[in-house]
Amino acid sequence: MAITIVFLGEIVGKTGVFTVKSTMSEIRQRFNPDFVFANADSATGGAGLGVQHAVYLRKLGLDGITMGEASYYKPDMTEFYPKAGWVLRPANLPEGDPGRGWRVFQKDGKRIAVIALLGQSGFARVHADNPFLAVDQLSRFLHRDTACIVVNFHAATTAEKLSLARHADGKVSAILGTGGKVLTADARILQKRAAAITDLGRTGSILSVGGLDPEAKVREFLTGVPVWSRDASAQPEAQGVCVQFDDDGLALSIESFRIGGKEIPDEGSSDSKRD
Repeated sequence: MAITIVFLGEIVGKTGVFTVKSTMSEIRQRFNPDFVFANADSATGGAGLGVQHAVYLRKLGLDGITMGEASYYKPDMTEFYPKAGWVLRPANLPEGDPGRGWRVFQKDGKRIAVIALLGQSGFARVHADNPFLAVDQLSRFLHRDTACIVVNFHAATTAEKLSLARHADGKVSAILGTGGKVLTADARILQKRAAAITDLGRTGSILSVGGLDPEAKVREFLTGVPVWSRDASAQPEAQGVCVQFDDDGLALSIESFRIGGKEIPDEGSSDSKRD
């Protein structure tokens, strides 16, 4: 049974969360997806995911959420992982860490497995196991349950993401990169029919530095003094891909997209009060 999914780029800050809300209707009308997923590694304050946002994003219509190196930045979420089966931390984190790194999602008779993996380059504070070995092991195991397996590879370097895509082609149905927060122009179907893209981009402010206040980031580069940036709000946009798979879990198409969202209403407005 053919499956269509939408996978949103990394949700950044309050603006990113509101962008999911303001674009979900158009996403569903345009692509008619069976499942909608998103990476939310920066959804709460630009670093990590809190319980409140995890639950709210679920209510907005996300079937599943993947995380990256900031999986345990929010203590409340660390404690909530056992109850939040729809939120996946990287599967190659140390055994025994809270949460799970993969799940088979099911809806209307359709089944799809999602694996979250973390790169090893550029994350000094996190010591993940080898993602190449992890994808080999998990793909063999999950193919017993479903032909369609999607990997969200959250990594800091293009080389590592391109290498994993090449390695996993023919073992999984899609390898979708995050971590750079910039939508890349290389959405493609690989030789063995896995869909791939180096980075899904971000869901949040486009007139920003990675979804955060650009003025603060410029000041940080000028002075060398670290600054805890605020969320940026100008020109919100949902970025990501729509991927279609056939009954055998082989990619039929992959299309990247950019959909403009609404800016967060003023604090005194009725919409703001509901959020």
